[in-house]
Amino acid sequence: MSLLSLHDRAALSDRFRRDPALHLFELGDLDDLLWPHTSWYTLGGDGPVALLYTVGAVPTLLASSRAERAAELEPLLEALLPVLPRRFLGHLPGRAAKLLEPAYAARSHGSMLRMELTDPARADRHPRGGWAPEPLGRADLPDLLALFARSYPGNWFDERMLDSGRYLGVRLDGRLVAVAGVHVYAPAQRVAALGNVTTDPQLRGRGAAGACVAELCRQLLTAVDHVGLNVRADNTTARTLYERLGFSVVTEFDETTFTAL
Repeated sequence: MSLLSLHDRAALSDRFRRDPALHLFELGDLDDLLWPHTSWYTLGGDGPVALLYTVGAVPTLLASSRAERAAELEPLLEALLPVLPRRFLGHLPGRAAKLLEPAYAARSHGSMLRMELTDPARADRHPRGGWAPEPLGRADLPDLLALFARSYPGNWFDERMLDSGRYLGVRLDGRLVAVAGVHVYAPAQRVAALGNVTTDPQLRGRGAAGACVAELCRQLLTAVDHVGLNVRADNTTARTLYERLGFSVVTEFDETTFTAL
């Protein structure tokens, strides 16, 4: 079958909304802010869709699947080889990623979990523990970048998302010490994906990030129906926090940098 490029946002939305927990990021990228940076591919019919997202120095290829249907991605990935950039970050099921290795050197960053907030009552009951999360905006960008440098170097951060009003932080003695934000916020699609959650290394274990995430979930659920996130599978501290807040695992994938041979 021939590779097809898709351009109909309404049709893509209808397709992804059949499984919004799996396709949170694809649905979010249909938003006006992100849509101009996206390319969508399929082999036709009702088969899987791959997204090439070109914000930042390195494009990202997303091809999402439930574990039991991951094999359906293999023909699509093989057909994509002629149009893929020379270097990109892939979010792909492990076996599917293997199909690209004859043409690319693959450097794995580890296994990731997609999680969805399935029990929002847990987040709603989560105690603040004395922390008072407050909204962050463009004026807080220097403090936010300084926190990321201390606690989350190399993270993916799109400062335009500060304009969504969906970043919360807490301060101690005037210093920003914890934050929770969003990678995706698309009220029109009724989805959001958390991101850039971190705490100053000197204050970890004191509930600051948990208070930010819980309050952010409360606020997001006034505007969207589905809240999710990606987390490293081996980050047991973060995964335990998210499970305590009512998140559960949707699927698993590998995060890999591909460089053409």
